[in-house]
Amino acid sequence: MKTLIIDDDMSAILALANELKRFEHIQLIGTSTMGEIGVKLAYESYPELIFLDMELPDMTGIEFLQQIKELITKGCQVVIYSAHDCYMLPAFRNNAFDYLIKPLNINELDKVIKRVEQRYSEKQPLPQDTDLITRSEDKEKLLFYTSTMDFRLIHLKDICLFQYNHDQRSWEAVVANREEPIKLKRMVNNETLVAIDSRFIQVSQRFVININYLWEVKDQICKFYPPFDHLTHVKVGRQYRKKLIECFNAL
Repeated sequence: MKTLIIDDDMSAILALANELKRFEHIQLIGTSTMGEIGVKLAYESYPELIFLDMELPDMTGIEFLQQIKELITKGCQVVIYSAHDCYMLPAFRNNAFDYLIKPLNINELDKVIKRVEQRYSEKQPLPQDTDLITRSEDKEKLLFYTSTMDFRLIHLKDICLFQYNHDQRSWEAVVANREEPIKLKRMVNNETLVAIDSRFIQVSQRFVININYLWEVKDQICKFYPPFDHLTHVKVGRQYRKKLIECFNAL
């Protein structure tokens, strides 16, 4: 179960993260001390579970809940993680699933996780990857569903990278012979894109590249072969560097 922790207190994040290691089905994929960054993380990764503090430096927990309402309606469960119980009623009114009071109580955490797992198992599964991106019979073309009614067929070899558009809160494909990227449906996430083909490698939270176009990495910036040699904005994240080097060496 992909999980985020959004809390302005780093010690609280570390304490909760340490306890979550006891649960086999919990995969902590990110943390943030800022609400805006947390919202971006949520729309990039589509977590199933978020632990949320109610007092963030740049927004309230209620504002956070309102900004990720779309994710909540699609199955993401939010557990409020706060030292104050005065926010309980407005949190539940904004679709929070449960409430965990600080300082962290292990028994209460166990109960919350048990309820989360029970609710998660009861919910209908999210749309499968094949509902969002379909591979053609010859395996070298992808059918992207760009909206409810629209779709576009693209050759794999024409795709240089996928990038996350924070303003649109969706991924988009940068392809050959097109000035503008192709916007994908919001339910597409980074895992969906990496699973398309082994040539697609994630190099940061925002970028998934076609490694066949990668020429070099200089000053942490990816340099690509033509016709994508004009792209200079793709930066390699530190946590993705090792895997990228391994894949690059295997070419």
